[in-house]
Amino acid sequence: MKQYKVGIIGATGMVGQRFITLLEGHPWFTVEVLAASARSKGKAYEEAVAGRWFMKKPIPETLKAKTLYDAEADLDTIVSQVDFVFCAVNMKKEEIRALEEKYAKVECPVISNNSANRFTPDIPMIVPEINADHAAVIPFQRKRLGTKRGFIAVKSNCSLQSYVPALHPLRAFGMTRVLACTYQAISGAGKTFESWPEILDNVVPYIGGEEEKSEQEPLKIWGKLQNGAIVPESDGPSITTQCLRVPVSDGHMAAVFASFAQKPELKQILQIWKDFKGRAQELQLPSAPKQFLHYFTENDRPQTRLDREIENGMAVSIGRLRPDSQYDIKFVCLSHNTIRGAAGGGILMAELLCAEGYLD
Repeated sequence: MKQYKVGIIGATGMVGQRFITLLEGHPWFTVEVLAASARSKGKAYEEAVAGRWFMKKPIPETLKAKTLYDAEADLDTIVSQVDFVFCAVNMKKEEIRALEEKYAKVECPVISNNSANRFTPDIPMIVPEINADHAAVIPFQRKRLGTKRGFIAVKSNCSLQSYVPALHPLRAFGMTRVLACTYQAISGAGKTFESWPEILDNVVPYIGGEEEKSEQEPLKIWGKLQNGAIVPESDGPSITTQCLRVPVSDGHMAAVFASFAQKPELKQILQIWKDFKGRAQELQLPSAPKQFLHYFTENDRPQTRLDREIENGMAVSIGRLRPDSQYDIKFVCLSHNTIRGAAGGGILMAELLCAEGYLD
């Protein structure tokens, strides 16, 4: 496989830091450029994140002294040194859309962790095990942008990475209704217990914009490519969600209820989850979990401390599958939100696009 030089835009934030730790020693990708806002320009990376390095692993020695660029003002300099960039900036949505398009238009592909472009019709929102085929929309996007190589691809909201993969292989039974209540860790808000002491012994019952994302994004993930655009699933299930912030460092859990036109047996579901593989597993991508969906029979599983780092944080943990009197089934599931849900999911998507030839 070709070796790629990559940049991280938004390198000082929590997701940017996670990109840095996950990309250390990556067999395909080498971090060449780090960029952030104008206030960090010119600083050594170690200096810029002093007192706010959130990861358990230390900063890689190779990156401690690397000088930060201004993601906007130094765009041309950044692009000249990399094959593509990962983008995880904290800006207004319209500013993010403009920035990502600027990079794409100068022929630098953008692997985005941001929500700003998730519903742009010709920008794929890819979970590699579920909708790898959506990458086929990229040539149509390039035509719109007037590029030969540049494009934008985005990953979905981090809370979806638990329950949507668990539901996906059950769609063959004609899924009609889904209710998902998500219990989301504080790292999803870019926080730690030190920076957000108010969350201790507390639960926040509302996360702005999260329920809309959780109800709408699965329909695009399950959508179809038509006339150069991804058209959200129109015959899919009705989805309703409730999203809460809980005092947990990492890991988004979901309590899920689902109904089907053809009611599956519980034994069937367990076997389907065990056997499920996607394009990421077929290609044996470096970051892909060997088994994506793990089911636990213990009544008290999954738990964030036990299960959030299964398969290096890239798999989904599922438990407590049982019948429901109002829906057909209910279960709980868990994924690591800043690994699989954010940076790791972006890296896996980039690996897929490399393997499929979109980043050559």
